Amino acid sequence: MAGDRTRLRFTGHIAGAGTAGGTRLVLGCWTRTPWGPFADVMAALPDGRRVLLAPAERVAEFVAATYAFDEVRIVPVAVHRTGTGAGSGWRVRAGGPEGGAPVLAWDFEVGRRTALGALLRAVPPPLARTAAFCRAVDPLARRVVPGVRTYGTAGAGRTEWYAASDLHALAASRAAWEGADLGALRPVASDPAFGFGSTPPAPSLTALTSTVRLG
Repeated sequence: MAGDRTRLRFTGHIAGAGTAGGTRLVLGCWTRTPWGPFADVMAALPDGRRVLLAPAERVAEFVAATYAFDEVRIVPVAVHRTGTGAGSGWRVRAGGPEGGAPVLAWDFEVGRRTALGALLRAVPPPLARTAAFCRAVDPLARRVVPGVRTYGTAGAGRTEWYAASDLHALAASRAAWEGADLGALRPVASDPAFGFGSTPPAPSLTALTSTVRLG
């Protein structure tokens, strides 16, 4: 794919969790992208607003053109983690004034690898990342994990495919939005409606490569 400017590839992790207060959170923590490492957060609030927290204008423009939001905020998004597997801890802080409360403070602990995660690890990565493979397994993925897509259309006439390589449950999560506690960990329900695919309904951390073909 070297030199192909019509395809952009992002490799990293997506964490998704619901809360007792009704807020649904999706973190994208990307280690390899066309623009270097970055993290962004999609939040679906109880009042129905969909908010994107992005660290830079270029990231915000791309993500907002690919998915659907009611509000976009350009704020620092910092992720500190002790690992990626079971027992690791993640600390997410997004936005907020110097010395003040961040827009989002989210801490979660990664739990066991799921049965689906073990299955995903058995697929050779070069095959898993191809559009043909993701398109072929999309109908099965939608039946096995409702709300999840591996291939489909996104905003601005784009096509996107997800090549997941691992899946862990979240064992614990605590989050606050603009200083207000969001409540205990819950499934991601209902669908946050950001567009294309959501995270699995069960709170989880997915290792994946996302490829976007521009329209």
